Amino acid sequence: MNAPPRSVEESFAHLTRGCVDVVTPDALRQKLARGTPLTVKVGFDPTAPDIHLGHTVLMRKMRHFQDLGHRVVFVIGDFTGMIGDPTGKSKTRPPLSPEEIDRNAETYKQQAFKILDRRKTETRRNSEWLGALGAEGLVRLAARYNVARMLERREFKQRYEAGQPISVHEFLYPLAQAYDSVALRADVELGGTDQLFNLNVGRDIMPGYGLEPQVVLTTPLLEGTDGVAKMSKSLGNYIGVAEAPGVMFAKVMSISDELMWRYYALLTDLTPADLEREKAKADPMTSKLALGARLVADFHGASAAAEAEGEWRRVHQQRQAPSELPVHHVVPGTYTARELREILVTAILANGVRLARSKSDADRLLRQGAVRVDGKTIDSRAELTLGPGEGFVLSVGSARHLRVQVLP
Repeated sequence: MNAPPRSVEESFAHLTRGCVDVVTPDALRQKLARGTPLTVKVGFDPTAPDIHLGHTVLMRKMRHFQDLGHRVVFVIGDFTGMIGDPTGKSKTRPPLSPEEIDRNAETYKQQAFKILDRRKTETRRNSEWLGALGAEGLVRLAARYNVARMLERREFKQRYEAGQPISVHEFLYPLAQAYDSVALRADVELGGTDQLFNLNVGRDIMPGYGLEPQVVLTTPLLEGTDGVAKMSKSLGNYIGVAEAPGVMFAKVMSISDELMWRYYALLTDLTPADLEREKAKADPMTSKLALGARLVADFHGASAAAEAEGEWRRVHQQRQAPSELPVHHVVPGTYTARELREILVTAILANGVRLARSKSDADRLLRQGAVRVDGKTIDSRAELTLGPGEGFVLSVGSARHLRVQVLP
């Protein structure tokens, strides 16, 4: 179905909403006024196998261009990935092997199409044109920029002033990314705010190839679930788009109320007016449940979102054990508090955590009434007789649960 007709100003407002940098607004208006589809380029280096919600902020903006009928090119940086993007790095980034890049690139594509329209997405690898440059072409490309301009980049400047090494090949990264724009004759390039220098290098070198400078749009960086650092798998503060619905929902519910509104603004298509109406609701918990359901539905469908919400409510509001639990096998017999204490200390949950840190900790939990068997509190006088095939759910507090199963 064709995108609904929009005026230049309506299109401009829609495409720039939520962006941090627009370089330049007048140039984007001029390009839109021509009435022909723009070539919109976005590059992703497949440095990790999975996409998280932080990546999707940019992908949602790509989808906005697609919905208005523009040509979106998803550039897989298989060549630039072998250089290593220095963005945000205080030392030289180790390059990826071709095998790692191939594996990660395939996963990236499959996960990206949870947001992008597969039929309207053109996927290209930048090795197509960068690999064809050869040594002579790379030298000619490098001659189009100077070291002084490179050292204006924050990461390079900080490392240079601190006496930290900068490998020569790192200077090639922004140039290679810029040449992507030349090869694709890009009208617009999108990226995170941390990519602004790289994106502007593309603007700088395009006239030298007889091309009009691309327009640069940057989107905000999404904070992770800790509300502090940029979302990153290495920091453990991420929500992966391929994670199980229940895991995704629970992670959304773990964020602060303040961060929730940031997620609403960057991860949904709510208008500012819609967002203000949501904020006006009396209960932030209702808004957070709605956000969790919305995000899970985006990647797993409405029914999975409803199941994830129901499971979360059952566990966290009704204080019941989760539907799926790790299993700890035991032999038939009579289990007193002493044997239960051993289970508390030795059984390992799915996340690697034990129900109790030590035997003394287990004794303390039993004395405090924090241990439950099938939802009923037990103490140091407990005694259970179990036959073959029988079992029970052993719980500590509201968050740690385990199924104890007797061997047949």
